[in-house]
Amino acid sequence: MENRILTKLKSGGIGRLINIIQTLFVSLLRIWSIPIVLLLSLASGFTTFYGMSYFITPWIALIITIAIQSIIVICSFELAGIHLKANRLRYFSVLVSLVIAFVASMAFSYFKFYEISEHDTIRIERINEVGNQVDAYLKKLVVVKSSLLAQQKMELEKLAKGVSQGYFGTHPEIPPQYRDQVGEGPVWRHVNKIYQEKKAQLAQLEQRFSLVDQSIATLQIGLNKLDSDLAHSEQAYQEVSQGLHKVQLEFNQLTAKYRTNLPSAPILMTYSQFTETVKPTVNNLPKFTLFPLIIAGMVDFFTVLLSYRLEFSAPGPLTEQEEELVFECLKQFSEFRINENDTVEIIIEKTEIERARHYVDWPRMFAVGLLLSRGFLRKVDERRVEFAPNLYPLMAEKMGDKLQKIKKAQVSAQNNPRNS
Repeated sequence: MENRILTKLKSGGIGRLINIIQTLFVSLLRIWSIPIVLLLSLASGFTTFYGMSYFITPWIALIITIAIQSIIVICSFELAGIHLKANRLRYFSVLVSLVIAFVASMAFSYFKFYEISEHDTIRIERINEVGNQVDAYLKKLVVVKSSLLAQQKMELEKLAKGVSQGYFGTHPEIPPQYRDQVGEGPVWRHVNKIYQEKKAQLAQLEQRFSLVDQSIATLQIGLNKLDSDLAHSEQAYQEVSQGLHKVQLEFNQLTAKYRTNLPSAPILMTYSQFTETVKPTVNNLPKFTLFPLIIAGMVDFFTVLLSYRLEFSAPGPLTEQEEELVFECLKQFSEFRINENDTVEIIIEKTEIERARHYVDWPRMFAVGLLLSRGFLRKVDERRVEFAPNLYPLMAEKMGDKLQKIKKAQVSAQNNPRNS
């Protein structure tokens, strides 16, 4: 083999070397597509299994996933070798199987790619959900606090008015004989004592409410930290949960003696629920987004395409016997021309003379099919094929060998005129 390559390099020169390198490169690319197909199928299988395991038992999902990926690769590979007109039933059965497997793989893969692409969005939605629950509860507390303080202030104003009436002797509880007497009488002292106690209670209530406000501020800081500190999200979430509980406890203890119908604090989701991935069910599917579906479709599409190309374009250069066969068979064609791409073009249909002579052209058509499958010819239409760049050095080498043999025969004939 090495001697053959060296002989070709010596006889073909740089052109032959370029052709060998090009053929080797194309062959390596086609062989490389095999592990690419396997890796794509493995990636698609992982996402398919991930999405299917939400709906059925994992081991059953694994078996179905293996079947789906096998069908995609096998049907894509087989479809390239089936012609519609030759066997319509087989062609459509393979095509339908491929489409069903493709759609199933893409549909279940969607959930995994949705989780990846929408991870940040889902986290933000859950943070907003927790924040909205806490904000709604705090707004209710503000309403209760405002109404309670307003009520206490009204009572204090009422007592202040009673103190003023007691001082000027117009208070309703003053006996008639002491009415309209200005001064600090017994009624005034009694009402003023109640007023001062109420005033102290209100000041103490406002002070304790200020402590609750500090706890609320700490809770809001925890909410902001939950959104910003991703590295310590669990700690931040626990701080929010504990802060909410602290606010509820302090507020209820403060207002329980004034109100009985206090607002109830929201029950926040657990941290595991806060961080869990998407878990779709038949009755609760995530909202549809186009991007994850496109990514899932791309993975399966590339798997189908490369699997199809494995059968459609078989890798490998021509052997020495195949080169001889191809050269001899291509010489049987009679209609050659240079097309608009400056490439040699062959008419592969029989000529009128060949049809009249009932010429059997299967050997040369076999050569054309072989060269098409190996990438040495390109199909222009149903009647024409053109040379690929890597075919020219091969044809030049064969033509050179023929010319060398002709020259040697002529020299031999000139040197031995008696034999001729």
